Amino acid sequence: MKRPLSILVSNDDGIDAPGIAALVKELRKIGTVTVVAPDRQQSAVGHAITMNFPLRVKEFKKENVLFGYAVEGTPADCVKLAVRALLKTKPDLLVSGVNHGANTAISIIYSGTVSAAT
Repeated sequence: MKRPLSILVSNDDGIDAPGIAALVKELRKIGTVTVVAPDRQQSAVGHAITMNFPLRVKEFKKENVLFGYAVEGTPADCVKLAVRALLKTKPDLLVSGVNHGANTAISIIYSGTVSAAT
């Protein structure tokens, strides 16, 4: 039997953003989803990583059910921490979003959403 697709989800709008909840709902139809996202809004931080402070991780629940992990850090911190420490194996797929606002033209360069996925 084939194992389910392992999917890591992050964003830059924060773990409680409506876009990430909608994305996770749909992705759970095709695989096992782990959410590791910033604990607050982190738009326009690009590839920034936290250097001088510890990264704190907290379980984030919705309706008393574990939804994911909230990180006191940037989207890049979230993905790096997930792959190197939180997940047992590397995910098959990384999805970042759904973003509140446009990630087009020059804003792609500093987009936290795009940076999380790259």
